[in-house]
Amino acid sequence: MKKHDYHPEVFTDVFGSAASVLTISPGDHVMTSTVDAHGFDANMNRLMDSINALTGPFYIESAEPGDTLVVDIHSLTPNRNTGWTTSVVSHGVVDSAYVKNLPQKEYVEWDIDLEKETATPASGNSAVHSLQFPIRPMLGCIGVAPRDGQKISTWTSAEHGGNMDYFGVVKGTRMYFPVFVKGALLGLGDGHALQGHGELGGSGVETSLDVHFSVNVEKKSIHWPRGENDEYIFSIGNARPLMQSLQHAVTEMMRWLKDEYGLDENSASILISQVTEIDIGNVFDPAYTAVCKLPKSFLPR
Repeated sequence: MKKHDYHPEVFTDVFGSAASVLTISPGDHVMTSTVDAHGFDANMNRLMDSINALTGPFYIESAEPGDTLVVDIHSLTPNRNTGWTTSVVSHGVVDSAYVKNLPQKEYVEWDIDLEKETATPASGNSAVHSLQFPIRPMLGCIGVAPRDGQKISTWTSAEHGGNMDYFGVVKGTRMYFPVFVKGALLGLGDGHALQGHGELGGSGVETSLDVHFSVNVEKKSIHWPRGENDEYIFSIGNARPLMQSLQHAVTEMMRWLKDEYGLDENSASILISQVTEIDIGNVFDPAYTAVCKLPKSFLPR
């Protein structure tokens, strides 16, 4: 096992078969950083004039098409004391007749207190201006190179992962991605100090992060991103409309329960029907994200 300190100087705004920035082996740990969704780093220098610039891609030795890449997120820490959000919810998440009531979108600055682990709106005339919100740092973008040589924008998501904006991609989470190209080519970015389910305003509290992760490779195939934490296993579907993303997530959970827990269709169906929880990762971007979560306490031992 090696530990790599990687200080990014170049970034990309696509998931795809690009030149890798670092080669790492299964079991290796990487300490690195991300820029925010507008390309600003810890010192507020703009290093890339693009949306959701990624750190990476990282080439993982021994990862081959058909494998599964395992990514353990050991820590996510904002590396500056400022962030920003948009000021109103997205037009797409309210009734069309209500859109005319929404004010023009502006940007709201936030103060991030790392000692108190809170974030507070620093600008605007909001009634919640004085509230302190507990931070919960997460990665909005994480994934691998997609199949067939595609280059997919960091605006959206698909089987490879991408801009899923899932509330659950936090410290202590283990993520699984299907590998489509040699080396997998892992990328990550779009850090948020805080975000609610769905990213209903089109942004979290956008900021830059210090990131510590490690990787492994499993010689098995999956179809869609998966993950787990201490309490749940979860599967992720990315598509539009939202129902299709839910179908992908539930189908992937069915496969997982059958292939790795030995359940038949009826038993898997009972668990999924009665004890799963559905999270919404993103309903702002071109593809929506649905997450099917199953409590580990109900899994066969």
